[in-house]
Amino acid sequence: MSRIVTLLAAVIALVAGFSVYNFWPEEKPDALIYEPPRALKPFTLESTAQGGVENDALKGQWTLLFTGYTFCPDICPTTLSDLKGIVPELQEEVSEPVKVWMISVDPKRDDMERLTQYVNYFGDNFVGVRAEHKNLFPFVRDLGLMYSIPDEDEENYLVNHSAAIILVNPNGHRKAIFNADYQRGQIPVVDMEQLAKDFAIIAD
Repeated sequence: MSRIVTLLAAVIALVAGFSVYNFWPEEKPDALIYEPPRALKPFTLESTAQGGVENDALKGQWTLLFTGYTFCPDICPTTLSDLKGIVPELQEEVSEPVKVWMISVDPKRDDMERLTQYVNYFGDNFVGVRAEHKNLFPFVRDLGLMYSIPDEDEENYLVNHSAAIILVNPNGHRKAIFNADYQRGQIPVVDMEQLAKDFAIIAD
């Protein structure tokens, strides 16, 4: 009788374990995921890495895109530094290259020479892209981001822009958006630890 009880207990434990394994909720990313991934409208930009670039330049790699400018006093250098520290970790998750595109939203002051010097400081994985407002604004808006346009006669100005980061998959489609944390008294930046966790789930 004791043998039957022991066997029955083992069977119950096995069934319970199987149930937990199969019905335990999967870990889900905090990022906003686009399902299905969204194609980008045709664009033409200037790139610090390739000269003129269009949609195909995003294919064959995972790309993190964010808006910024070289005169930015806080969000941009902080975000770039944080991404520099985390890109090697992201690269371990995928076989395709992981790139970072900083989209300059200050075409008046960010010429190619200045933009190239700026992004090259952060490493080979970092690319600066720019365009005049007529081409830039539709591209940024299509990504779901925004920026302000200063008056033409302004010389010393700040550009208000989104702090979120867009993830584009190797097919060149928007896959996710990592929103910045907004805390009173602090600059809005993306939580890189959470981004890394989300990327591992998304790219799996």
